[in-house]
Amino acid sequence: MQRESITIRFPSALLTQAKSLKVDEESFNDLVVEALDHEVRRRQAIEAHHRIQDRRQSILERTGVQPESTGLIRELRSGEGRHG
Repeated sequence: MQRESITIRFPSALLTQAKSLKVDEESFNDLVVEALDHEVRRRQAIEAHHRIQDRRQSILERTGVQPESTGLIRELRSGEGRHG
């Protein structure tokens, strides 16, 4: 992964907490990169969830509530209604 150098200003208390939590072999840079990566993935997941909810709502508005299909699936699995 290509890296870029930037300057970040942390609140003092947060910086102190972060430094106290990092593992000895871990660089502070690695800790920050891992935390940022985690946060980016979390936000992407939230955004995907919102898109799914929006899509569900638009389908519901277009088609209405779909009938329960559990009974039909059980019939098909048991062979009922099969021809031949």
